[in-house]
Amino acid sequence: MKKKLLSVLLAAVCVVSMAACGGKSNDTAADTESSDTSDAADGAVTAKVIDFDLTNEEYAFGVDKEQPELLEKANAFIDRIQEDGTLEAICENYFGAGEPKAVKSAELDESKDQLVVATNAAFEPFEFTKGEDYYGVDMEIAELLAEELGKELVIQNMDFDAVCLSVSQQKCDIAMAGLTVNEEREEYVTFTHSYYEASQRLIVRSDDTAFDDCADADAVAAKLAELKDTDSIGVQAGTTGQYYVEGDEDWGFDGLPAECVTYKSGSLAVQDMLNGNINYVIIDAAPAASITEAINEVQ
Repeated sequence: MKKKLLSVLLAAVCVVSMAACGGKSNDTAADTESSDTSDAADGAVTAKVIDFDLTNEEYAFGVDKEQPELLEKANAFIDRIQEDGTLEAICENYFGAGEPKAVKSAELDESKDQLVVATNAAFEPFEFTKGEDYYGVDMEIAELLAEELGKELVIQNMDFDAVCLSVSQQKCDIAMAGLTVNEEREEYVTFTHSYYEASQRLIVRSDDTAFDDCADADAVAAKLAELKDTDSIGVQAGTTGQYYVEGDEDWGFDGLPAECVTYKSGSLAVQDMLNGNINYVIIDAAPAASITEAINEVQ
């Protein structure tokens, strides 16, 4: 299936480019190698990603259950951009040599024919902001979907754990926020066809060698299972990482013995880890790579 082929390609591109409530809140390489994209001065503590997938997930968009026609059109659109290479080209803008495109949001106006998208623009490379513009894989797809529907695009930026809720309350039409498909979220939205395969990865400090001898994901998971309640893991609130750490039967996650500390963004979690306030961070693989690269550049 072409989607699977695309996922393999994206994974390869990510390697070349180096490039999911509860818990306490705080707002403040293959084989045995880890990603450390730091340009920091020698001796500075930076962040590194342990390059093994702790989970296997699929991203999709969440449509208002009261809009079956929108769901049908969105599915046809997703199928088409996968088949004609448009999705691949968008992903190249963030995982390869392409150039990210600025996406504009109109003002919400109920008198106009608009597509209102709920997102959390703190999940680079899928959605993020620079000034007043939106960027990211999902945001570029949102712009094209609005054009396909002949509607004006409105992007509503909110906390991640409010994204699906806003759609279920008919405040927004569709959730586009790096959403992992799962049964709990299906209570709020109807998922489209999936468009991206994702996973959770562990981020540690560059001076942490505890996982250096891990040869695969099972070895990483085994070491995480040995953590104590005095250890702490940072996650972005409401994301899959939180369910992974806290444990959730619906998600099929047993949970970890460490304390789960939630943040509004993965960047805040990683920075707090570097400040010595938590031990680790768990977040989706693509944001993990983007966040560590950005933070390491200024360390």
